[in-house]
Amino acid sequence: MPSIPDIRIGQGYDVHAFGDGDHVVVGGVRIPHERGVLAHSDGDVALHALCDAILGALALGDIGVHFPPSDARWKDVDSRHLLRHCNALIGARGWRVGNVDITVVCERPKIGPHAAAMREAIAVDLGIEVDAVSVKATTSERLGFTGRGEGIAAQAVCLLVRGAA
Repeated sequence: MPSIPDIRIGQGYDVHAFGDGDHVVVGGVRIPHERGVLAHSDGDVALHALCDAILGALALGDIGVHFPPSDARWKDVDSRHLLRHCNALIGARGWRVGNVDITVVCERPKIGPHAAAMREAIAVDLGIEVDAVSVKATTSERLGFTGRGEGIAAQAVCLLVRGAA
């Protein structure tokens, strides 16, 4: 009987309200928009959810533990920096990323035209192939805070596999 690989799965969720601004950052990509987001960092819901998924798979708490909003070092930080830090934790503990899957929930801005650039940025930061990164989007059919255009949300799942690539 073949051995079952040592794997871990983590999931993450993040949400930010819209506020003043002329763009949002999602999946490491700056997207022009009539609103910005209210956040301590750059407010990248996709990368924040992904960081939480990674930290969950490693059983290391959540993004608020590692990058507390009370710490001025993280004010307006590029969330790709946070993702690269989480990736270093993966390798330091003897794991590697199998794949990641992210769903962004919003009515606007449209995510689809930017999904390929997001996949590429995430793949670079995690040191994995683009085909191991999924980014998709959905609306909430005009229901709830995302449906009313009050904010943006994201969910992420990350599979970690024990050992070097």
